[in-house]
Amino acid sequence: MKRILVPTDFSKHAEYALKVAAQIARVNDSEIILLHMLELPHEGSDAVGSGHAIPEIMFFKNKVISNLEDLMDSDYLEGITVSEIIQFDKAFEGIMTVSKLNKIDFIVMGSHGTSGFQEMIIGSNTEKVVRFSDVPVLVIKNEIDDFKPQKFVFASDFSQEIKKPFQQLIDFAKTYNSHLDLVMINTPSSFKPTHIAEKIMNDFVEEFDYPNYSLHIYNDVNVEKGVLNFSNSVKADLIGMCTHARRTGFAHFFNGSVSEDLVNHAVRPVITFKI
Repeated sequence: MKRILVPTDFSKHAEYALKVAAQIARVNDSEIILLHMLELPHEGSDAVGSGHAIPEIMFFKNKVISNLEDLMDSDYLEGITVSEIIQFDKAFEGIMTVSKLNKIDFIVMGSHGTSGFQEMIIGSNTEKVVRFSDVPVLVIKNEIDDFKPQKFVFASDFSQEIKKPFQQLIDFAKTYNSHLDLVMINTPSSFKPTHIAEKIMNDFVEEFDYPNYSLHIYNDVNVEKGVLNFSNSVKADLIGMCTHARRTGFAHFFNGSVSEDLVNHAVRPVITFKI
């Protein structure tokens, strides 16, 4: 994990994410790239392309540069290589572009975790990044002074197609010697008898070299509630799931964009891995 991307809008939730990214960077000797998306107001035509808007553009840009420099002077970033990027683009598109161009290995984002109408506005960009990012995404909701996820819940159907992202999850867990609570959520619409669920899970994990784990089967009305309730029951420090940009096939387990919903509704940090 060489390069960690942290999008920031200078909110407290974005700073929560940056503080966690700093802790991860110290453990992995990583570089942090701070990204601010400058979405300028414009009327009728593109603000960047209209000459009369240039003073306005410079005003916003200079303000952003000043804010980024103040942020980079924070004590918790001392000794970490940090660079900054200002991108004239919409948030989601810009994050995806910067991630690919800069060969980002990991994205850490803050999220308010709201509900109702606000969720549509605030959560939408984070949900899109979670769904479409090719690299793991860690979503932070609250300030975490000591990010050491000892109890790491991973919910899945443990199908063959998640083997590659599961290895990424193990590599992350090894960094902290996390205990993996591997859970299959049984729901009325996708129910498996215990002996079948246990066989699926045991056959899956025996291919991986990570002894610090336990297996669980948890019954609930739907997958999202099951993941949240199980995570509460074991006092999880971190929730992990796989994501799929397409909503077919594998999505029988993640029907209804479970990963994106969890990003909005979970109080705990959520990390996602792309299939």
